[in-house]
Amino acid sequence: MLDALTRADLLARFATTVAADEKSLFTQLMPAGMRREWLRRRFDLPREKMLQHPWRELTRVACKAVGWKSAMHHESGFASADAIFQDFDRFVGRSLRGVNSREPLGAVYAYEDSALNTFRAAKALGIKRIYDLPIAYWSLGRDLMQEEGERLPAWAPTLGGGLMDSHEKHDRKTQELEEADLVVVASQFVRDSLPPSAAHKACVMSPFGTPPRWNGGWSDAALDPSRPLRVLFAGSMGQRKGLGDLMQAMNMLKGENIELIALGSMMAEPEFYLSQYAGLKHEKSRPHAEVLSLMRSCDVFCLPSIVEGRALVMQEAMSQGLPVVITPNTGGADLVIEGRTGFLVPIRSPEKIAEKLAWLNQHRPELVAMKEQAAHHAAGYSWKAYGDTVVDAIRPLLRSAALAGAASLQR
Repeated sequence: MLDALTRADLLARFATTVAADEKSLFTQLMPAGMRREWLRRRFDLPREKMLQHPWRELTRVACKAVGWKSAMHHESGFASADAIFQDFDRFVGRSLRGVNSREPLGAVYAYEDSALNTFRAAKALGIKRIYDLPIAYWSLGRDLMQEEGERLPAWAPTLGGGLMDSHEKHDRKTQELEEADLVVVASQFVRDSLPPSAAHKACVMSPFGTPPRWNGGWSDAALDPSRPLRVLFAGSMGQRKGLGDLMQAMNMLKGENIELIALGSMMAEPEFYLSQYAGLKHEKSRPHAEVLSLMRSCDVFCLPSIVEGRALVMQEAMSQGLPVVITPNTGGADLVIEGRTGFLVPIRSPEKIAEKLAWLNQHRPELVAMKEQAAHHAAGYSWKAYGDTVVDAIRPLLRSAALAGAASLQR
C-alpha cells in the first residue's frame, strides 16, 4: 500500500510504531543477527514522511526477550498487543489535527484493532476513513472458533486469543467498522463475513500479490515411488489453521507413502502433536529465503484453515511449484483450478483431505504437471495490482472529501 500510494502521489504521512534506519549509528553497531532482524522494520520512505510512536512496542520486544510474560498478558498487560494497538491509535488520533493543519488530508487508512480513535478524530475533521480488515469479521471468527473448541476439545488451547477477547474489544471492532467509509478486504471469504449492518458500505476486494516464482525448474523426485510424498503445512500450529483435521487425515493414510512436515511455532507441547499424529516432522521458523527452499523440497501444500483473511503462504508455496489442498476459509478459493493447481476441500473434512492427498500420491505424473500450473496461476497475482486496485477505490472518496470541503468553504 505504501508503494501504491506513493506512486499515486497520495501518501501524506505513514504512522507506525518503529521504523528502522539502516544508516544510523545505532543500527550499524548492532551484531549482524540483531541488525538483520531490526531491518525487517525498515520502510523505503523519507524520514519526514513518517510518524513514529515506538516506546510501548520497544517495551514489548524487551519483555519478550527477558521472558516477562505478565507484561504481555492478553489485553490486560502493559506491553500486550492490544495495549500497543490502542496506545498507537490514540497517538495517531492526537496527531491528525496537527498534520491536517500543515497539509490538508482527504483520508486516513487504518487497520483493525488500531483504528477507532483515528477514525473519530478524522471524522471530526471531515476526513474520510478507510478500514483494512485483514481477517474475517470478528463475530464469524468467534462463532467458528467456539464451534471448534466443542468439536475438538483437545485442540481448544491452540485456537488462539480470539476466544479470550473481551466484550470491550469486540465493541471496539464493531465501532471501527461503523465509522469506516471504505472497507478493504483481500478475499471473498472476508467480504462475505461482514455483518448486515455493513451492507451499505463501500468495499473493495483486492487479492494479495505473489512472490517471484522459482525459475530453477521442478524436481522429478516426486516421480520416485519409493520416496514419500512430502506434504507441507506452514503457519501457527493450531486448529484455527486446521492442523487437527490435517493430522486426522494423515492417520487415515497409513497405507500411503506420505509424510507430513509442519513449519511454524508450536502452540502446545511437542508431545501433544505427536499424540495426535506420531509421524509428524516439525521444522522451526526460519528466514524467508530458507522457507522458500523448504517449500521446493516438498510436493504439496495443505492448509485446511477454519478462519483466515487470505493466507499469503498459499501463494508463496504455489510460487515454488506446490499445488495446494485448501479450504474456502483460507480466502484462497480463487487460487484453485480444480485438479490443475490443487483441490478445494470443505472445512472440518479430514476424509476429503485424505482423499485428495491419496490421489496426489497415486498420480505422481499428474502432480508434477500441476507444479507448473500452480506456479503459473499464482504469478497472475501481483502486488502492483493489489495496491492499484485499492487506490482506484480510494480516489472517489478523496474527490467527495474535496467537494465537501469546497462546499463548507462556500457556506
